[in-house]
Amino acid sequence: MGYEQIAAVDLGSNSFRLQIGRVVDDQIYPLDSLKEPVRLASGLTREKYLNEVAQQRALETLCRFGERLRGFQPEAVRVVATNTLRVAKNARAFIPQAEAALGFPIEVIGGREEARLIYIGVAHTLPLDKHKRLVVDIGGGSTEFIIGKKLDPLAMESLFMGCVSYTLRFFPEGKVDKKRFSEAEVSAAREIQTIAQDYRRLGWTEAVGSSGTARAIADMLEGNGLNPDGLSGITREGLSRLRTMLIRAGSATELKLAGLEQRAPSGFCRWAGDHVGDLLRTAYRAHDLFRWGLAPRRALRPAWALSSSGHA
Repeated sequence: MGYEQIAAVDLGSNSFRLQIGRVVDDQIYPLDSLKEPVRLASGLTREKYLNEVAQQRALETLCRFGERLRGFQPEAVRVVATNTLRVAKNARAFIPQAEAALGFPIEVIGGREEARLIYIGVAHTLPLDKHKRLVVDIGGGSTEFIIGKKLDPLAMESLFMGCVSYTLRFFPEGKVDKKRFSEAEVSAAREIQTIAQDYRRLGWTEAVGSSGTARAIADMLEGNGLNPDGLSGITREGLSRLRTMLIRAGSATELKLAGLEQRAPSGFCRWAGDHVGDLLRTAYRAHDLFRWGLAPRRALRPAWALSSSGHA
């Protein structure tokens, strides 16, 4: 492998993440990580230009990441950007500034490559069971759906629906009502229907949420006893109850749930007030998807590091 330490930077549409790993006997062990809620997707205008405020937030974060990466060889660091910098019309002008702030080149990857790396990261943290898994990664600007078996992804898609982009589109002032919720559900269902037939045909036994969004939803459902029979993870019944409570409250700021006070209201709207599990229920009702499990916390987008070291 050639390097004692490697690093990966993920410029997501919601958060920027830096992960550093130590290489021992061709194995990678987590050493350090940083995460900043940059919310890059919130800076996209209707015309798909990244505004100055979001650019400045990103550059300030990249400067901090660059300080931590000082002394790393360029070949030991991989930096990838996802949906927002895929679609921003001024990305070509912004990326050189971002590279100067960070000190390393940035690669804008396609949606399917993002999905592939997500699956590899998740697969390395779960038992190598014989059955097929559906992995769902809800990002700020896109959501990746991957069906795989053991370490091999079999179907990979990236859809244009993310927790930040849907919040800005359907819940711009944090207000939630049945009409807005239904509009968000219909929009996401249309996206999912583009892959539903092929995914149903391929099938899966277990569904796994791999993003921080999925983790936050599960924490809220479990912490407030919304899942039936004390189940963990994300369940259809739990989501339906949370959806009803949120609509009745009218906004996240009016919703009284254990643990909610520790989260920013806007953040709550991003993951509780959008399409996530209800839309899967709508689009995949015939497949009877009742429950998501969760990948381990260390599985949240670790595959950039694997890929940068030649494992992926």
